[in-house]
Amino acid sequence: QVQLVESGGGLVQPGGSLRLSCAASGSISGIYVMNWYRQAPGKQRELVATINSGGSTNYEDSVKGRFTVSRDSAKTTVYLQMNSLKPEDTAVYYCRLSWIGVGDYWGQGTQVTVSG
Repeated sequence: QVQLVESGGGLVQPGGSLRLSCAASGSISGIYVMNWYRQAPGKQRELVATINSGGSTNYEDSVKGRFTVSRDSAKTTVYLQMNSLKPEDTAVYYCRLSWIGVGDYWGQGTQVTVSG
């Protein structure tokens, strides 16, 4: 069983930055995809950014050029660097690990609020 713990959320002014972390309870190997999702009040959960086991990344159009997903060398923690934040980025952010042959896991979420 893998546990994912997000951290780094908070209140930030428009134009500010935050870095979210998603720490796995152990090292991750093999074929996997780590996703960052977000869910704003009254809206469906949406995929924001992805990094796979090969290191390839993808982003939802509204965050391209502002958000960067990365991972540490030990492959236990994935980050979401969020710059130039906008009020519409306000949401609960979740990480999800889709680990081929092992399972699918979600973190508990971390609140990001962008307000001036």
